[in-house]
Amino acid sequence: MPKYEITLEKATCDGIFACLTRDPRFVEDDDGLATIDPDADPVYDATGEESVRLEDGRIVATFDDDRLAETRQAAKACPVNAIDVQEVGE
Repeated sequence: MPKYEITLEKATCDGIFACLTRDPRFVEDDDGLATIDPDADPVYDATGEESVRLEDGRIVATFDDDRLAETRQAAKACPVNAIDVQEVGE
């Protein structure tokens, strides 16, 4: 399975939440904008290998699972292009 990194630009996010309907790991944060929570999806068991961190105002998350297509759909649905998804290895 591919390892991939999601970058969510908090300053760009408008809180439209189109991403939430495509990938349930995207959730509303206390500030009214999107964030990433690997435990938010009750159907999916997080493996503990996930990494979610804040870097310079961006949420950066790394996953190694079979949900890359869902994450890409969430990024594509974002009308302000606040989400970037990159494969970073196998």
